[in-house]
Amino acid sequence: MKRVAAIDCGTNSIRLLVADCDPATGELKDLDRRMQIVRLGQGVDRTGRLAPEALERTFAACREYAAVIKDLGAEQVRFVATSASRDAENRADFVRGVVDILGVEPEVITGDQEAEFSFQGATKELSATGSADAERLPAKGGGRSGLERPFLVVDIGGGSTEFVLGDGSVRAARSVDIGCVRMTERHLHDPDAGRGAPEGASPAPLTDPPSAQQIDAIKADVAAALDHAEQTVPLGEAATLVGLAGSVTTVAAIALGLERYDSAAIHHSRIPLAQVRETTDRLLSSTHAERAAIPVMHPGRVDVIAAGALVLLSIMERVGAREVVVSEHDILDGIAWSLAG
Repeated sequence: MKRVAAIDCGTNSIRLLVADCDPATGELKDLDRRMQIVRLGQGVDRTGRLAPEALERTFAACREYAAVIKDLGAEQVRFVATSASRDAENRADFVRGVVDILGVEPEVITGDQEAEFSFQGATKELSATGSADAERLPAKGGGRSGLERPFLVVDIGGGSTEFVLGDGSVRAARSVDIGCVRMTERHLHDPDAGRGAPEGASPAPLTDPPSAQQIDAIKADVAAALDHAEQTVPLGEAATLVGLAGSVTTVAAIALGLERYDSAAIHHSRIPLAQVRETTDRLLSSTHAERAAIPVMHPGRVDVIAAGALVLLSIMERVGAREVVVSEHDILDGIAWSLAG
């Protein structure tokens, strides 16, 4: 076993995994897995820069994670930064702060690298059982049902969404800019409310619930992004859709009717298209207070979950997926495996 620490810093959240990994058996044992909503990508789509308050929230989380890593004695640490820090003009400030706190330089990876980590993290368990005919996952409601290959792994982040098609290894991958935070900031704010505001001011308040025109604008953005993704990834060849990250797991938790967030119940749950559509419609028609009152809703996702759910639904409809297999293991696990060799 090798003890490693993986940090995934995205547009909306920063997450830590400290785990013991055994490459010989494919076993990964969690010692500590945690997440904080820091909204590093706050305003990046609009200003092109990381906001000072967003940087400070992120650095505060890094200081907490540094203490956990030291206490658990991880042999190696890898810090991967995704969409928001790729886009920002002042990303050097971000890099310098992380190095000062954690002693490692964040790797501002490309979308394709991000997709590779996501695929390995999400499918290692699914591939470990051997051939496609031997693979099984428990189905909700009892019984067992096989999963067909190839897998299409979809990682819906805050700033971007990664698509990876593969069968044990990656065949094709593409990252496109349709994350839940980006879609919320681009389409779900009232433009008239922010007109005339000084440069650098907070974005206009959300239109809550969103209008039909705003929803259509997100759908159009997602459709264009999917056209772009299909130039590289043959989405129609997917036999099993595997969904990752907070938007997907939150939609799954709501669809399952959970009274509290339960990773064990969510991991490898299979959510039918009809339930994803029903949950998305509910989120798009609800107010901030109604979404916040949902028992499984993380406070940091209240404003962006409707857009994230709509991205997931649009993908499922384009791919023709009858269900999504939800994975709690994602890019963070892929980063950990990269350290384990």
